[in-house]
Amino acid sequence: MNPAFSVVFLTTLIGAGQGLFLALFGAELLGFGADDPGERALLAAGGVVALGFTALGLLASVFHLGRPERGWRAASMWRTSWLSREVIALPAFMGLVFVWSVAHWVGSPATLWIGWLAALACLALFVCTGMVYASIRFLQEWASAFTLVNFTLLGLASGFVLATALAAYAAPEWAGGYGLLAFILTVAGAIGRGLSLQRNARLKPKSTLQSAIGIRHPKIAQRSMGFMGGSFNTREFFHGRPAGFLRQVKWVFLVLAFLIPLLLLALGLVNGAPALLALAFVVQYLGLLAERWYFLAQANHPQNLYYQAVA
Repeated sequence: MNPAFSVVFLTTLIGAGQGLFLALFGAELLGFGADDPGERALLAAGGVVALGFTALGLLASVFHLGRPERGWRAASMWRTSWLSREVIALPAFMGLVFVWSVAHWVGSPATLWIGWLAALACLALFVCTGMVYASIRFLQEWASAFTLVNFTLLGLASGFVLATALAAYAAPEWAGGYGLLAFILTVAGAIGRGLSLQRNARLKPKSTLQSAIGIRHPKIAQRSMGFMGGSFNTREFFHGRPAGFLRQVKWVFLVLAFLIPLLLLALGLVNGAPALLALAFVVQYLGLLAERWYFLAQANHPQNLYYQAVA
């Protein structure tokens, strides 16, 4: 497929926002902010940061729409479309995070109830976002439980790394716990992504040149791109990069999303260096951008069998 950068930014930004909110809400469940107005203010500020990431993701998604003024119609097929469900779940999550943050700011006693609702919306959003891709059965690279697992784990990992960096500046006593969870989630994300890469490397196409054009001759070769060269099909369903470029991107995201952040997390926590923890989030997010681009590009649309000379 030809990755749209609007989708790359949408999925990575909202994932970080979701992970950050769950980290903050987890701290609240453990008693942070229960009796201290200063801690409540920190939770409210953290909620605003999480809301900012999801808002940026929502803004990025607008650039993927041909007619943004009709974007609201995307929610109309919620009974059958995971994309429509995502369109509903995202603003619902944002609205609840906003209310949760305001409730902490004003000292409302209802923050736990609001937080539980926001957490449920957050989990629903993870499911909807992952299923948008996992439900497309003819794209074998996406049609896997790994898609849902990896979207969730990578979003949680980036959110908890961000929570670690923020805690190191504002609430150092929580940085160690957040850092440990961030380390575990990043390792889990690396394992999940590695398993999905192994699975996809073993896939065999269900379609062939013969089935693509309905001719059963054993030897078929495309000599020309034909009059359809440069059409919507050739632009939207293939990235146009050589196989070597994809291999380079794979190693880039494995290093940036997993290896270097783990090292920076360890060094930042051992040395009490907030700057290293902040750098861990920045490096990991850059790696996740590469990972999401690779995830979208790796999907091999069956129509590329027909347009192989162009692809």
